[in-house]
Amino acid sequence: MSMDAAQAKMLRLIGLGVRGRGAVVGVERVREAATRGTLVLAIVAPDASRHSLDKVVPLLTAKRVTMIEGPSAEVLGRAVGRETTAAVGVTDPNLARGIRDALDAASLRWPERNDRSSDGT
Repeated sequence: MSMDAAQAKMLRLIGLGVRGRGAVVGVERVREAATRGTLVLAIVAPDASRHSLDKVVPLLTAKRVTMIEGPSAEVLGRAVGRETTAAVGVTDPNLARGIRDALDAASLRWPERNDRSSDGT
């Protein structure tokens, strides 16, 4: 699987997850899910504002939630029906596994910001 195909599959899975309530969109929703302990994986846009990143990355690190540096905020936003978004959080362990598998199939790993996962996968 090519990098483009892997990214397209990841974005489709994220879109399905949001529609199926297995994912949350935006820094505040991601922070809420992390605080509740329901967040399994976070996809963070590398071009998000420093302010947005400063609000979410330290909490995700403290909660040991795996973060993947995803596509741009515009591309990530389009996948979830918004103009842009800085972060998407995955609360469904199966969805998180599907996203990781899509990236692994392409031998592609966007840089993870930490390597501990709350679901053990």
